[in-house]
Amino acid sequence: MTWTLPGPATYESVIRNSVFRASAAPVEDEAAAMAFFREVAVLDATHNCWAFKTGQRFRCSDDGEPGGTAGRPILSAIEGQDFDNVMIVVTRWYGGVQLGAGGLVRAYGGAASACLREADRIERIETVSLRFHCPFSSFAMVESKIEGWRANRTECGFDAEGAWMTLAVPLDDADAITDWLRDLTRGQMGITRSD
Repeated sequence: MTWTLPGPATYESVIRNSVFRASAAPVEDEAAAMAFFREVAVLDATHNCWAFKTGQRFRCSDDGEPGGTAGRPILSAIEGQDFDNVMIVVTRWYGGVQLGAGGLVRAYGGAASACLREADRIERIETVSLRFHCPFSSFAMVESKIEGWRANRTECGFDAEGAWMTLAVPLDDADAITDWLRDLTRGQMGITRSD
C-alpha cells in the first residue's frame, strides 16, 4: 500500500541547539514540489534541504550541507514509510554545535520521518481518466455511482444531448467501470481512456 498526505504537515525538533523544521505537502509533479519549496523555504535560515518523490521521479538537495547528509536521508524517510507524491523541506537554523555527518543524517532523516509519522495519511490510489458523453437519460445514474467507484469528476460540461464528463477512476476498477458505462447505453457510449 502506498500513502500520500491529505494536506500540509510540519514537525520541529531541536538537536544540540540547532532547530530542524520539517514541512511536508502532497504534490502531483516536480513543478508543484518546487512551488511548495518556494512557499516554505526560509531565506535567512542556515539550510533549506529537501526531497520529493512522485511515482518514478525523485530529486533531493543538501543545500550546502555535506553531500548525502540531508537530501538523501529525507528521501529515504519518504520511501521508507511508503509515501508517494510528497515533498519535504527540512529547514535548519544552526545552533553553534557541529553535528558531524552521522548526526546530520540522523537529524534530517529523523525530522522528515517524524513529520510523516505524525501527519494524517491517505491511501494513494493510482487512477486513469475516462472521458465520455453521457446522455441526459443516464446522467443521474452515473452521478449516483461516482462516490462508490472512488472516482473524482474532473470535468463536466453540458450540450443539447447530455454531458461531457471526465472521471479519474482507480486503475484497478477502470475496466469494470468502462463495461458498466457501455452496458448502461447498450454500447452506444464512446469512452476515451488516458493513463
